[in-house]
Amino acid sequence: MESTLNKKRNKIIDIYKKSGIYFTDVELSKIEIADFDLNDFENIGLGVIIYINTEKVCAKELALLPLQICPQHKHPMIGGLTGKEETFRCRWGTVYLYVEGENTKQIQAKIPEKYYKDFTVFKEIILNPGDQHTLYPETWHWFQGGT
Repeated sequence: MESTLNKKRNKIIDIYKKSGIYFTDVELSKIEIADFDLNDFENIGLGVIIYINTEKVCAKELALLPLQICPQHKHPMIGGLTGKEETFRCRWGTVYLYVEGENTKQIQAKIPEKYYKDFTVFKEIILNPGDQHTLYPETWHWFQGGT
């Protein structure tokens, strides 16, 4: 019987394959499955292929299941080092990105009620294939996959 982790990984691999981007078998075998220790992967989590991740630079491909959320966070200064700058580029589907600023009146995201209190920034940026947005260090943000 297929393990829960493998089921999650296979769902993420399907999304990567639908994106039309070529990934090697080695990259697909090293996908990280993040559920942020909430054990609610269908709602909160993501799949990650890491190209590089150092103190100053990272390059990653993120994959979200439909309506899956990466929780609100920021990249703070640590040990005197400025936090990471982050650029999101949508490759396939739709991504709803939420950042600091004037709240969008009616956001597209669907937040499960039990998590709503954990989100405080609601300026919506909708990313479709080819769209990108750069966030600077210390910027609160979260994002959700489209349907």
